[in-house]
Amino acid sequence: MANGQWFPPDWPDRIRALADGTLTPVTPKRAATVMLLKETGSGPAVHMLRRRASMAFAGGAYAYPGGGVDPRDDDHHVRWTGPSRAWWADRLGVGEKAAQAIVCAAVRETYEEAGVLLAGPDADCVVGDTTGADWEADRAALVARELSFAKFLDRRGLVLRSDLLGAWTRWITPEFEPRRYDTWFFVAALPEGQRTRNASTEADRTVWITPAEAAASYDRGELLMMPPTIATLRQLMPCGSPAEALTAARSRDLTPVLAQARLVDGEVVLTWPGHDEFTKHIPSGTARA
Repeated sequence: MANGQWFPPDWPDRIRALADGTLTPVTPKRAATVMLLKETGSGPAVHMLRRRASMAFAGGAYAYPGGGVDPRDDDHHVRWTGPSRAWWADRLGVGEKAAQAIVCAAVRETYEEAGVLLAGPDADCVVGDTTGADWEADRAALVARELSFAKFLDRRGLVLRSDLLGAWTRWITPEFEPRRYDTWFFVAALPEGQRTRNASTEADRTVWITPAEAAASYDRGELLMMPPTIATLRQLMPCGSPAEALTAARSRDLTPVLAQARLVDGEVVLTWPGHDEFTKHIPSGTARA
């Protein structure tokens, strides 16, 4: 391939089925993912993980820590500091309960998959080292959904630091996909004293890499990525530090990006509004992308 763009081989058939009305789109589930940044002295590096090749979806592709929203976070009272739930609801374009759940998912998934926790004992502090048997037991319970995030924070006497997150963009999985997610992408800086580790069972490798290096490796076909991943990396490139990225996040447009598929002159044309580099033309009758 010319670059590291990842497309499932069954997309052409599913796109045609959607176009002729034989495929009914599934409702996307809410999700959150976090571009965790650290200072390198010459700009920020982003923490990325490589999905195991055995994964049914995007096996071998590089991504950020993230995952689905836990419905319990809509209703449970979560210990919270930073911008209010109402502020986040307005920023994310959802109701207050949904906003709480999405922000919780971003913080929880970063802890579950990278071992980094954006929480502290009060509004001015963040926890230090989160390694150790007791922390790992809680992390495993969160992964297994045996422990809600609200109860985890209560047990630890911690508050979620929503001020450490910046909402960056929002992508919705195309309508022809069998698994669909409505995903909010966030940026955050690695808290002082904490360190990342590969805590995800879905990843076989993690790496700190500058957005420019990751994008160049993608362009050479060395790193496999889905469209939202490479798009966000390119957007991060102008930021000279994690602080600059968090500042830039305040004015980012969160209009959802949703792929569009249409039939034009005997071929399927797949586009992502505002992201021309991902446009794909699939001749009629072609079985694979």
